[in-house]
Amino acid sequence: QVLIVESGGGVVQAGGSLRLSCVADGSIFSHNPMAWYRQAPGKQRELVARITSYRSTNYADSVKGRFTISRDNAKNTVYLQMNSLKPEDTAVYYCNTDPPVLYNNKNYWGKGTPVTVSS
Repeated sequence: QVLIVESGGGVVQAGGSLRLSCVADGSIFSHNPMAWYRQAPGKQRELVARITSYRSTNYADSVKGRFTISRDNAKNTVYLQMNSLKPEDTAVYYCNTDPPVLYNNKNYWGKGTPVTVSS
């Protein structure tokens, strides 16, 4: 069962912008904080931004002032607007609950959407 689908990634020059979208199954979207994570080559997956059902937000220090997370509860969709992108933002970006949802006793992750920022 596909529970999460991320989209919107691509290749962009440094200083450019991208808007990521995530459509999640209603069973995991409702009443849960949602978050964007990313995993760069050779690094651990890290939390980038999170948003509660009441639209309270938190951001990693590395993206504050540049990224904005939002959600549309009626559409079960989470967005990540990324501005002033830097090469160090290059990673596969994943959408999930915070903490990540369990499915068959394992953390569930979608395919993610890759973002490449060139210098």
